[in-house]
Amino acid sequence: MTNKKKINLLFKAVADPTRREIFHMLVMATAAMSLTQISEHFDISRQGVTKHVKILEDAELIRIKTQGRERFCEANPTPLKEIKNWIAVYEKFWEDKLKKLDDFLSEG
Repeated sequence: MTNKKKINLLFKAVADPTRREIFHMLVMATAAMSLTQISEHFDISRQGVTKHVKILEDAELIRIKTQGRERFCEANPTPLKEIKNWIAVYEKFWEDKLKKLDDFLSEG
């Protein structure tokens, strides 16, 4: 998968507040959670939660393991480094621009 595609999947995954909440819940959990357990925390159908989980899985932010008839989800925050690296480019850009502005204003 290309880096551009990874970034797009990550931003799509974290763009939705429900998906961010699911991901946060899994990060804070001490163990993997079943789809049923996750669904109990939301006022949407299990099918709706499953769709959100699929998008998180596509972005590799969660891993899913099947045990019997149940699917268990666990967080994988490592891909968030891709977003951090992407943002770092713009952070450097703005730091440079603000430094130049400060230098300009200090000359006057």
